[in-house]
Amino acid sequence: MEKKMFLSACIEWLFKEEAPDFADRIRAAKEAGLGGVEFHLWNDKPIEDIKAALDETGLTLTSFCVEPRRSLVDAVQHEEFLDAIKATLETAKILGNPPLVVASGFTREGVDLGEQRAEAVKALKRAAALAEEAGVVLLLEPLNTVVTHPGMFLSSTTLALDIIEEVNSPSLRLLYDVFHSTVMGEDMEDVLKGRIHLVRHVQFADNPGRNEPGSGTIDWAETVGKLRKLGYEGAIGLEYLPTLPAEESIAKVRAATGL
Repeated sequence: MEKKMFLSACIEWLFKEEAPDFADRIRAAKEAGLGGVEFHLWNDKPIEDIKAALDETGLTLTSFCVEPRRSLVDAVQHEEFLDAIKATLETAKILGNPPLVVASGFTREGVDLGEQRAEAVKALKRAAALAEEAGVVLLLEPLNTVVTHPGMFLSSTTLALDIIEEVNSPSLRLLYDVFHSTVMGEDMEDVLKGRIHLVRHVQFADNPGRNEPGSGTIDWAETVGKLRKLGYEGAIGLEYLPTLPAEESIAKVRAATGL
């Protein structure tokens, strides 16, 4: 039986012009035939309005970010990071306990990389224990350091998966972003082979430009085929900067990906 993937709009960017009211973007995503939505930071969002729109539409909230953002690789920031986890888990409870995105923070100049990795593992073990108790999955996301996130510690999918394996918790999984991985020169099959069970969420944006699939050089039919072959099933987050009105943009995504 073919594994099922569904499209989830990043309403931070998609439907922004069509629906200035944030919660209305959820309704717009439903009207566009999408299965889910996601967004970035939560502290500036109308949480109760978002909950009402999710309840009304029946869409899945596929992720949002732990806030405030703190470093995993600097022990000085670990208590603040854990406080951020706790605060975000409280908001997640209101919204149905979706997966929560965590990034590594910036590389500490002059500090051994192995030491920084060890600090990340320590922080994530504590965070994953809190998430597991709450019934929530944390998503560790590698970000590219070439175009959009220079100086970020975690830019390698392989290293992210190594850290996830070391933490060894069902509440810590990978967010695999095709744009970030492509920019870093990774081969998706190589980095995910044998470890797809550790991937909980996937995001799409084309390269160059981080715009809708079909606007750049990535072969999206091949990408979707490889994900199916690997065994991924679940949400495909459309985390891109649209160059077209939302309806046209999503039609272009569907044509490029076959989803």
